[in-house]
Amino acid sequence: MTKRTVLFGVLLIAGIGASSRAEVIRARTSIQIPDIPGYVTLKCDFHTHTVFSDGAVWPSVRAEEAWREGLDAIAITDHIEYQPHKNDLPTNHSRSFEIAKEPGDALGMIVIRGSEVTRKMPPGHINAIFLQSNPPLDTPDWRDALRIAADQGAFIFWNHPGWTGQQPDGLARWYPEHTELFDKHLIHGIEVVNDQSYYPEVHRWALEKNLTMMGNSDVHDPIGMVFDTDHQERRALTLVFAKEKSLDAIKEALVAHRTAVLFEDMLIGRQEYLEPIFKASIKVVNPSVTVKGKGLALVQITNTSDVDYQMVGNNRFDEITGSSRLTLYGGKTVLMQIRGNSETTTGKKSFELKYTVKNLKLTPEDSLQVTIPVEVNFVPTK
Repeated sequence: MTKRTVLFGVLLIAGIGASSRAEVIRARTSIQIPDIPGYVTLKCDFHTHTVFSDGAVWPSVRAEEAWREGLDAIAITDHIEYQPHKNDLPTNHSRSFEIAKEPGDALGMIVIRGSEVTRKMPPGHINAIFLQSNPPLDTPDWRDALRIAADQGAFIFWNHPGWTGQQPDGLARWYPEHTELFDKHLIHGIEVVNDQSYYPEVHRWALEKNLTMMGNSDVHDPIGMVFDTDHQERRALTLVFAKEKSLDAIKEALVAHRTAVLFEDMLIGRQEYLEPIFKASIKVVNPSVTVKGKGLALVQITNTSDVDYQMVGNNRFDEITGSSRLTLYGGKTVLMQIRGNSETTTGKKSFELKYTVKNLKLTPEDSLQVTIPVEVNFVPTK
């Protein structure tokens, strides 16, 4: 064997190894949140940054990161006014979207054109997405910038209202400038969650003013430097209940307020969306069980979602007592206990076990109420 042949073999093996590694790196992990009746559930992040403002990654990386994490859509929302890399890159407000869109299209990832209008509080930082063109927003008056965005048909939302960079005490405040924007229909949504912060007061505003609830990462660094993605730690996401997976359908759903927020192991949203998500996630494997006297029966409940549903309830009836605390772990089947309260009860009876799902938040104080139906066949022991 010649030296040239040996060298070729080494290079071939090295190439195979590199190729195999590349295939592993590019694996996609799906996020298991079910569709609800009439809509597909799309996992979206509408607030991301690249090197074309103050981010630390090239725009194409954003599309591939999001694809690997199981997202369906992202918006590239580089700052208009804040350009710290302008000595290294030209200020081109359109370029980050243009670069990210091609790899996004190849992966089936919807990439949305956006910009962040970056001003002191008030009004603070405001995102406009579904833009037709970014450069016109580069204008001195923020009112003009948002009016231009609205004239382009943009969906406009207020970013991180409680950000300590502008609200040092971390308390979100609604200023007269925001009332002005609201009254002129220049604000359509609001970030209830930004990065790793949940704003309860903003959650209330979204409900009171019927603003679309948003949860976004506001990511600047590579996503793996911010979240432990190797162990399934997720960025905050906006769940969009769309008629189909398309750019127009996402925009229509946002305008119609059909969203919820996925944050850590919490779902935040209106009951009309959280309740069908829960129902679509849960299956009672054996809804009919037998209890002998004061004995124990076990009901198997499968949760096909990625969310661990944390449930509490006082389920004591004359005939049975059900589990008072129950965690339905995502992707697993859990045992719920049913214990008989009498040794003489006989026959069959149906029960609705009532629970509060603590991490499915309808308001900052209130969580989703659900029922688990079971049928019990009683066998007396006396």
